[in-house]
Amino acid sequence: MDETSQKIIDAAMTLVRDRGYTAMTTKDIARSAGVNECTLFRKFSSKKDIVLNGIEQEKWRGNLTPEVFQNVRWELAPDLEMFMTEYMNRITPDFVKLSIGLRAPQLYEEAAPLVMKVPQAFLSSLIDYFKEMERRGKLPHFDFECLALTIFSSTFGFTFLNASFEGSLSPVTREQYIRQSVQTFIQGIPQENGNG
Repeated sequence: MDETSQKIIDAAMTLVRDRGYTAMTTKDIARSAGVNECTLFRKFSSKKDIVLNGIEQEKWRGNLTPEVFQNVRWELAPDLEMFMTEYMNRITPDFVKLSIGLRAPQLYEEAAPLVMKVPQAFLSSLIDYFKEMERRGKLPHFDFECLALTIFSSTFGFTFLNASFEGSLSPVTREQYIRQSVQTFIQGIPQENGNG
């Protein structure tokens, strides 16, 4: 990838993040990249072509692969905290905004399989972890896919809300959220006895 093509891709992906795919034009991309539109069309066939090339690049896809989750201790609480922390370290507010911008109908069919690699990496790694914990006798048999989806949804939800509201929705810190969520997953919600 030559330098000019990379500048065009970076400009386009930044605009998708900031404005959404539909709202940006090739003129906007060229202006932001510091090139003219003719140069842009010599390098790429369309706005869609630019963005699809961008999604292929790891820097614009979110650096989350199963290898990220290898640092397990085979102890449920610290391991679940590690899964959630690693996800939140890599799926930044910018990446969340970009993935929202990529949901344009004109782009979705081609973009979705690449964007889904992030949740798939989290879910498959967590399911494999649960199965190994069961094999080691540290967890009973359970619907591990459903459990992994619950934990992922909680992790994604906090990340999404934080990106959307820039921390103004709740004073709860990321660390507090992770710690309390893991305790709730493991111990359940404490209930009053009700015999009073």
